[in-house]
Amino acid sequence: MNLKCIKTKNAPEPIGPYSQAVESNNFIFTSGQIAIKPSTGQLLNGNVQEQTRLVLDNLKSVLSAAGSGMDQIVKTTIYLNNMDDFPQVNAVYSEYFTDSFPARSTVEVSRLPKNVLVEIDCIAAK
Repeated sequence: MNLKCIKTKNAPEPIGPYSQAVESNNFIFTSGQIAIKPSTGQLLNGNVQEQTRLVLDNLKSVLSAAGSGMDQIVKTTIYLNNMDDFPQVNAVYSEYFTDSFPARSTVEVSRLPKNVLVEIDCIAAK
C-alpha cells in the first residue's frame, strides 16, 4: 500500500499526532477539520454558520494541497454538537455543493475538540 501524508500551511496544523490528510490509491482521506484559522492557529468562536464556513474552507485547502478539490468529494461526515444546528449547517453546506452532492452522514456527538460546534471530514477522489 502506498500512502502519502498531505500537509499544507493553508489549513490548521493538526492538534495531535495525525496528518491533515492521507492519499492512498488515488483517494484522499482527510482528518476532521474544525474552525481553527490557519493564519493564526486560533479558534473561531463564531456561530455554527461561521464555523461551518471556515471548516469547509479548511477542507478545501487540504484537498487543494493533495491535488483534489471540493468537486471530487465522494463522502463527508459531519459531527454536530447539537442536531438543532442541522438546518444552519445545511444552508452553508449548500453554498459549497450545488450540483453533484457527495454521500453524507451527519451525527450529533456529546463533545468536539476545543468545544467547537461542528467538525467535518471527507473522502475525495484525486
